Amino acid sequence: MDDLLREYLPILVFLAIAVGLGLLLLVSAAVLAVRNPDPEKVSAYECGFNAFDDARMKFDVRFYLVSILFIIFDLEIAFLFPWAVAFKDVGDVGFWSMMVFLAVLTIGFAYEWKKGALEWE
Repeated sequence: MDDLLREYLPILVFLAIAVGLGLLLLVSAAVLAVRNPDPEKVSAYECGFNAFDDARMKFDVRFYLVSILFIIFDLEIAFLFPWAVAFKDVGDVGFWSMMVFLAVLTIGFAYEWKKGALEWE
């Protein structure tokens, strides 16, 4: 039984250090934190309206359009990077399937551009 406890001692020491460091960081953040934030820091950010106003107020839908376009092109890069890394192993089917994928995204981008979704007034 004594050998078993000696094998788990490094894990218990590591756990104690992790908990102690976590508590130290939490306490130091509570002690050193700024209590009066700058008005610019609590102002509306990226969404275009104040976060604590009426929930039923009208807002511009273009914020959502821009975020959806960002997600689409971010996913394009997420699919394109592994494909480019393994390019020599994908073969003809992998190459042409990615070309179809990029064509669909390019057509969607051209449509959004033509409709003026990327114009900001």
